Amino acid sequence: MESSFELFDHTADLGLRVRAATMPGLLAPAADALYAAIGTLVAGDEAATRVFELSGGEPAELLRDFLTELLVLFEQEGTIATKIVCPVLDASRLAATCVLAPVDPDRSALAREVKAVTYHELAIREVDGGFEATMIVDI
Repeated sequence: MESSFELFDHTADLGLRVRAATMPGLLAPAADALYAAIGTLVAGDEAATRVFELSGGEPAELLRDFLTELLVLFEQEGTIATKIVCPVLDASRLAATCVLAPVDPDRSALAREVKAVTYHELAIREVDGGFEATMIVDI
């Protein structure tokens, strides 16, 4: 299964559905979906790396927490993850090294404010060829 994402309408919110061949493979399309919900975000040239380590909870909750951290970085520092290296997502742990770059405001277009990644309809399930995660973002 090729990694992918789609946005879908949800009452007063926006749904994100991501697919990947492996559970750790969900991290990159989930980040892409979050950024697509915000708008068309183009990364600038400077880059830095940051390690994310989350534990406890179910895999869907860990994915939600990871996306929340990316949203906070976008809001507070104006950075986005351009690459996710060595992702781990299992029954009780999420780990990833992300390459972060500042958003280029001249080449980016904001479509909406994403306030939060919610627990509503939050799920990861096994499907033919891989995994699918569903989450709702508050806009």
